[in-house]
Amino acid sequence: MANGKPNQRQHADKTYRVVQWAAGRMGKKAIRGIVGHPHLELVGLYVHSESKVGQDAGVLAGIDPIGILATHDIEDVVALGPDCVLYMQEGFDLDDLTRLLSSGINVITTRNEFFYASAMDPAIRARIEEACQRGQTSIHATGSSPGYSTTTMPLTLLYPMRRFDELTIDEYADIPASVGPDMIKLMGFGHPVATNELSPARMGTAFVGYQQSLAALADAIELPLDGFEVRAEVARATKPFTLSDGYVIETGTMAAQRNTVAGMRDGKPLLTFRSHWFCTQDLDQDWNMGGEGWLFTTKGDAPMQVRVTYGTTDEGYSQHLAGYTATPAVNTIPHIVAAEPGIRTIFDLPPIIPALRSA
Repeated sequence: MANGKPNQRQHADKTYRVVQWAAGRMGKKAIRGIVGHPHLELVGLYVHSESKVGQDAGVLAGIDPIGILATHDIEDVVALGPDCVLYMQEGFDLDDLTRLLSSGINVITTRNEFFYASAMDPAIRARIEEACQRGQTSIHATGSSPGYSTTTMPLTLLYPMRRFDELTIDEYADIPASVGPDMIKLMGFGHPVATNELSPARMGTAFVGYQQSLAALADAIELPLDGFEVRAEVARATKPFTLSDGYVIETGTMAAQRNTVAGMRDGKPLLTFRSHWFCTQDLDQDWNMGGEGWLFTTKGDAPMQVRVTYGTTDEGYSQHLAGYTATPAVNTIPHIVAAEPGIRTIFDLPPIIPALRSA
């Protein structure tokens, strides 16, 4: 037992009934993860696109048909009575989430807005907590960034310390390799920029998840933050760069972004996440860009620097990367079903030991 909850080995003989919510890049990866899991059963799929309604979930995920047909009706999901919904849509619908939770269905999401109750929007938190109490359910946010990179890996690096001074997480992501051309344009790459800094509002809700997950980590190690400093910087291309669809990032237009979320304590950074999202490394700024992945740097009585570099598989690269976000959600299902009702962080759960298979 951990915190009064069963660990994975104690509920390994149980099969958890799961509905996948959305079948985009993350959702497809999650479907394949559920189907291949020894303790999970996919019982439903909710989709947004009318063109996907009625299609087989396996076919949508790129595997053999599995006999689960996609629906666009939340009441179909509620009627299935699943143990958990993996909620992976773009944006979120608070009415849908509260309907699921109040109906007795636990939710794991890759959305940024639900990482930590104490740092959430108070109005959203109130509705979610009410729904959790009504349904005796839990909601948990996870993923890779934020998620693994801002909670799980940092906690591992802090384990040998008694004095901790600072953690900096540098993320490096090749945007053309990671997302589609439409998202690249939406993020502003290839657009003229007048200054080296942008309004953090350009990041939308991305800052929210980093703030919430870093705040949860700080509270877990009993060094609560006083607040955050955020900034968004840009670098321009020093030569033209052409994307796969023919879109050209011209010389002098935005070709990279560096976005910093610094959790402050006693007037200085304690926990900092700094993303470097680039289309090309021919830039007018020297940001010491590394290969894709994360660079973790800790300062204290057991300082470390650890670089985590993305590997490759036989999947397409973008779909392979989706697993870093989708698979933690799949692996957490047994634990969030067993968790106490409410908004749960990784620090509320027992150690998550995934039930794996070999090649």
